[in-house]
Amino acid sequence: MKFSMVPSLLLPLLAAAAPVAPENPPFSVMATRSASPIHFLPMTASGQKFYLGGETTSYCPIGEGCPPGNQTVFAPGGYGMNVMVPGGQQVYVDPKGALSFTQAHSAYIPEAPPWVPSTTSPARTGATTPSTAGVFAAVQNATVPKGNVAECLGFNALANTAPKEAAAWQYV
Repeated sequence: MKFSMVPSLLLPLLAAAAPVAPENPPFSVMATRSASPIHFLPMTASGQKFYLGGETTSYCPIGEGCPPGNQTVFAPGGYGMNVMVPGGQQVYVDPKGALSFTQAHSAYIPEAPPWVPSTTSPARTGATTPSTAGVFAAVQNATVPKGNVAECLGFNALANTAPKEAAAWQYV
């Protein structure tokens, strides 16, 4: 009789000791490439594209109660932006290879050529051309502003945990 009670007493203890799924918080991105002009620059959203350095551009139509909108923050998982706008804003690689985000209130993503990486597996590395050229997928067929992919700098993208609250109403 006493033996049959042991499993019922141990089961709650074992359940409490079970591993917990890791947290998947919103995050910002910082580029790292030692001895380069992009080392430690934040990734910023502006004009439906991403850049290293520069200013994040956002908009809020509601006046009071708006998030600051001065930092670029990705939603958990990295497939969208951490915004308040209904429907959110998705992240994708455009047909020219540029890392982009959808316009608010629209889920339209242009069809990408087959050489563009899948938007269902976010990259952990990227490439950028120095200055304000933008962030591109690290592929040889990207159409970069200066025309020569070899001039782009590869970088590692570091994810920095951000607060759970939306960082902007919408990015523009």
